[in-house]
Order: sequence, then C-alpha cells, then structure tokens
Amino acid sequence: MAILTFNIEIANVFDLRPGEDLERYAPFDISVAATKVVGGEERLWLTNGADGKPALNLARSQAGELLGYLDAMQKQGHSLVAWNGLSFDLRWIGHAAGDMATARRVARKLYDPMFQFFKLKGFPVGLAKVGEGMGLRTTKLMDGADAPKQWRAGNHQAVCEYVMGDVRMTADVVDAVVRARQISWITMRGTPSSAPISQLRTVEDCMRDPMPDQSWMSEPLPEEKFTGWL
Repeated sequence: MAILTFNIEIANVFDLRPGEDLERYAPFDISVAATKVVGGEERLWLTNGADGKPALNLARSQAGELLGYLDAMQKQGHSLVAWNGLSFDLRWIGHAAGDMATARRVARKLYDPMFQFFKLKGFPVGLAKVGEGMGLRTTKLMDGADAPKQWRAGNHQAVCEYVMGDVRMTADVVDAVVRARQISWITMRGTPSSAPISQLRTVEDCMRDPMPDQSWMSEPLPEEKFTGWL
C-alpha cells in the first residue's frame, strides 16, 4: 500500500469560543501545505511574493498544482491519507484551486482514518490523541489555532515545520493502526480506549455504513458535517 499523506494550514485568523463551530468562519484560505510519500518525497506547497518571502495565501495556480498532484498520485495507485482530510483539507484545497469537482472526486477515494473512526464511534478524535494512545513519541510543534497567527507574524519556518510534522505524524499513526488492527486514543477524561479497525477504508466505503448510536450524546454530529460538501 503506497501511502501519501497531506495536510494544510489556513491563513485566516480568528479566536474560537469554547464549543464554537469552526465552519462559522469559512471559507478558508491556505497559507502552506505539505505532502509526504511514505518512504519517498516530502514537499512544501507555498507561494512566494515579489520580495521572495512566503505570501499570506497559497495562490490559485499553486493550489491547482497541489490538487493536480494529489489527483495524479491517486490515479497512479497511491493511497491518499489525511486526518480529517475529507471535511477540511481537501475541501479547502478545492476551494483555493477553484476546482471543487476534482476535490470531490479525489475525496471519495481518500482514506480518512478520522472519518472512518467517526462512522464507527459517532464522534471525532484528534490526531495527537490517537498518536498518544498508539504509544507513539510524536509531539505537535504548536497549537493549530496559532499557526495562522505565526504565519502572519513572519514565523514561516516554524509553521512549515509544524505542517510537515503533521504529515509525518499522520504516516506514523496510520502505520501503527494498520499494524495493530485497532485504533487507540486518549479520551477527554484522560483515559485510554481502543476500537478494532481491521483495515483502512475509503471515504465512499465508509459512507455506505450506517451511523452508530448517538442517542447518548447531547449534541451529536451528523454525517453531513463531514460529507455535505460532496
């Protein structure tokens, strides 16, 4: 299974209140993206301004180049993997590129372990919590909410290292999940938990599954939260 992981950072700055929905501030612009072919090439995707420094936003032409690269690699047999890539990364790559049709097509064949977990358990889980639960020594280099602020402040290298760290962490987590045939995570209460996952499945395969019981949740998330843009 040839794997390519990818991740984006957005350029938009806002402060979420507790429980506030990120989608309220959509649509989003991309500051920088990263891709990693497991066992091969790692790339950063950004736009340089006239002064040679990274621009605030990824230009449409380069966003289109990124989307085209993901599309081509998928067609060549690579398994594209992104944590929450269905509802976030691919959606906003498509928006930045002005090509939602290609983004939707790529998204259906995407492997999104977070979405697969959601269809199994009925709630989402963060990459770092799974990394910790799987016993990996991986650490996020900054809080995701700080990345747009750091980018605007000119700390481009730190944000580039952060986004590249996430694609590496995704690759490590996916490898651990596939080997263990289960996904383990640290709950909001700080306790370990796990669920069996016999194999990674594409978004379109997971969409065919019924939703699990969410009756115990006070504010359950509907599947359309992730798939509505398709």
